[in-house]
Amino acid sequence: MATLGSRKSTAEIIEKYHFSFQKKFGQNFLVDSSILDRIIESAQITKEDCVLEIGPGIGTMTQRLAEEAGAVVAVEIDRNLLPVLADTLSAYENVTVINADILKLDLNRIVEEHNGGRPIKVVANLPYYITTPIIMALFEKKVPLHSVTIMVQKEVADRMRVGPGTKDYGALSLAVQYYAKPEIVTKVPAGCFMPKPNVDSAVIRLTRYEKPPVEVEDEAWLFAVIRASFNQRRKTLANGLANAGYPGIGRRQVEEALAAMGLAATVRGETLTLEQFAELSNRLAKRSGQSG
Repeated sequence: MATLGSRKSTAEIIEKYHFSFQKKFGQNFLVDSSILDRIIESAQITKEDCVLEIGPGIGTMTQRLAEEAGAVVAVEIDRNLLPVLADTLSAYENVTVINADILKLDLNRIVEEHNGGRPIKVVANLPYYITTPIIMALFEKKVPLHSVTIMVQKEVADRMRVGPGTKDYGALSLAVQYYAKPEIVTKVPAGCFMPKPNVDSAVIRLTRYEKPPVEVEDEAWLFAVIRASFNQRRKTLANGLANAGYPGIGRRQVEEALAAMGLAATVRGETLTLEQFAELSNRLAKRSGQSG
């Protein structure tokens, strides 16, 4: 039975192992069992599932995951936590702990070895400083996924789910919404962690689409167009793309593509929907030689 999840039990483990929080790893341990309940519930884990946990810490969520899932693979970068995890997870035979940097692992091989290549579920309390690279690695590397249920900075969760015309809308919003359906599960006050971070968090569930909601000639080109459109937010989309230096794509070509879509030459990237970016990238792909 899970023994962690409270401030008292977390403090006892930290004291027992003389553990020092590493700022470089962005370590903030969850100490609110009701939030743990929400995460586990929203991840919809069954005994049929293999779960990848990124950053298990002292094993608080790992214990709960192990009780619900068929198998858990927990990837922890901090070697100082290995003896702690060996202790807190000793009662669970279905947990594999890997000491590694998640961004340097071959995640497709992990899925093949631990789940026969079938889609996994990712559950994690992600370090704030590396949230976006981890999310994008999971999607861009085509890791077989059912869903990603993660704790992130509230501001980042908001950016993942908003639509055009809002201040938080940007390249991350479009990338996440291309691959998955984002839903905020619950907001999490800073006081639910040890040590207490400077900002509030949120749990967000990203349910992977079987097929992206838009069709594009070239996925990498779509994201290149999106990035260029948001690199200089105060400039028009045409200027941003023209300044990106893509072969065959100048201001005139962008304005012609926008006109064909019924959009003004002065439009800004933050006003376009994912569908419009897909159409724009397809039109520009023909001009730049990116298509086919």
